[in-house]
Amino acid sequence: MAFYIHQRRNWTNFQWNEEEFIHLKVELENRTATQITSKERIDRRLWNPVALREAIINAIVHNDFTREVPPKFEIFSDRIEITSAGILPEGLSEEEFFDGVSIPRNRELMRVYRDLELVEQLGSGVPRILESYGRECFRFMDNFTRMTFPSTEQVTPQVTPQVVALLKVFDGVHNRGELQLKLGLTDREHFRKTYLQPAVDNGFVALTIPDKPTSSKQQYVLTELGKQTANR
Repeated sequence: MAFYIHQRRNWTNFQWNEEEFIHLKVELENRTATQITSKERIDRRLWNPVALREAIINAIVHNDFTREVPPKFEIFSDRIEITSAGILPEGLSEEEFFDGVSIPRNRELMRVYRDLELVEQLGSGVPRILESYGRECFRFMDNFTRMTFPSTEQVTPQVTPQVVALLKVFDGVHNRGELQLKLGLTDREHFRKTYLQPAVDNGFVALTIPDKPTSSKQQYVLTELGKQTANR
């Protein structure tokens, strides 16, 4: 999915309808991803809303409209990409850019944004983005600059060797005792804390009776994510 801000030649009479559409569209797509563990429910937006807002404003304010190429916003299943025309302004290094130094490309547009209080101060956007995403989210190409934010629901949880070992012994539905036996483990608490619970918390293993996690009839089965991880 891709959408653009059209080129505007007169920023003094700039109409905000298109930018408002971009913010609204991205906000609608920035749904909440939920992870439910045995201890808590964790709700997270797909992308950090503060960083996303700064990225949208940055792409518009610093886009090189003399090339007649508008900023481009693309939403994929695992990320959002924001691409603006132009490279870093002459006299501004990458290190200075990441430190928050800014040389406005569109001074009139920047003035309008500041008058409308859409930006607080020059150079504040990039540091805010870096609070949530590393420098690797920026890509400086020959003629364009791109920001890529991965979706939180696509982040693969870290897998310990113990969890991998557990996933690989599954060949159907098993109770706790069967899994321990397959792994050659006798310490029930060690098995629960080191193998079973991390696998459940990270979505690799599902309970057959989720409403009663301590049921004596409880059994366990691999999720699709667990199957994919076990087969790597």
